[in-house]
Amino acid sequence: MLRRALLAASASDRIRQIITTAPVTRGVVARFVAGDSAGDALRVSRQLLSAGLLVSIDYLGEDTVEAGQATAVADEYVRLLHLLADAGLAARGRAEVSVKPTAVGLGLPENGEKIAAENIARICVAARSAGTTVTLDMEDDTWVDSVLRILTGLRADFPDLGAVIQSYLRRSSRDCAALAVQGSRVRLCKGAYSAPAEVAFQARADVDRSYARCLRILLDGAGYPMLATHDPRLIAIARQRASAAGRADSSFEYQLLYGIRPDEQLRLAAAGSQVRIYVPYGSDWYGYLVRRLAERPANLAFFLRSLRSRS
Repeated sequence: MLRRALLAASASDRIRQIITTAPVTRGVVARFVAGDSAGDALRVSRQLLSAGLLVSIDYLGEDTVEAGQATAVADEYVRLLHLLADAGLAARGRAEVSVKPTAVGLGLPENGEKIAAENIARICVAARSAGTTVTLDMEDDTWVDSVLRILTGLRADFPDLGAVIQSYLRRSSRDCAALAVQGSRVRLCKGAYSAPAEVAFQARADVDRSYARCLRILLDGAGYPMLATHDPRLIAIARQRASAAGRADSSFEYQLLYGIRPDEQLRLAAAGSQVRIYVPYGSDWYGYLVRRLAERPANLAFFLRSLRSRS
């Protein structure tokens, strides 16, 4: 019930207005979002990289409704990648970028898939020049087939283009099996969108079981799994499965969100694991933040405690 309420709130303009204009909110958001500008993203990335962590940067925004806006988002990613390269942060994939396809045009009423693919290709060219990679974020269930078509089309030229699979969807174990091939980079997360029962698991326990099935498929496969979870049980399962599969620490990574369980991030890295932190920036942070709260009750409790301490 709480998760459904939060996901509904993420789409509510009225609640968005209340939360985004509350004076106390902005200081708390800074714990989860690097800031409004690319410079803020670089500052946070330097801090994380110096601590032995890796980074994936997301320029916040989605559901672009104009072609010019989609182009502007792609321009921002290209500029960000140039800044990362100039700062020496991108080489060998230390700092990469994550891109939401609807932010670069997928949802446009005419030629959305083509426009998104062209914008993503342009970002991939900039990433290759910087010595790093791009990962395509997955959004709600209505876009999965379109995103996977874009992925397939672009991997001919950019074989290191990463995909995201969400374990809350019933189809995800099949998608993981199709993607667990040599050279394929796949981020596995639980998912933070609402979908009907015929396409998505509704109970948290079922989503977790699906995640465990998917991570086994990926770790047993020939690709490069990127396991995005803060759940200690699933991290333990992943560690055991990786050991059973004979995987070296360099052959997969854990991914965690900026501002969530920072001590665990450092602990995993100190133990020899590769750990990448998902770092969002930009002014359009509301939908991102509310979905993160919906993913896990502990995230909401942490956010509310932070608000209380600031008020």
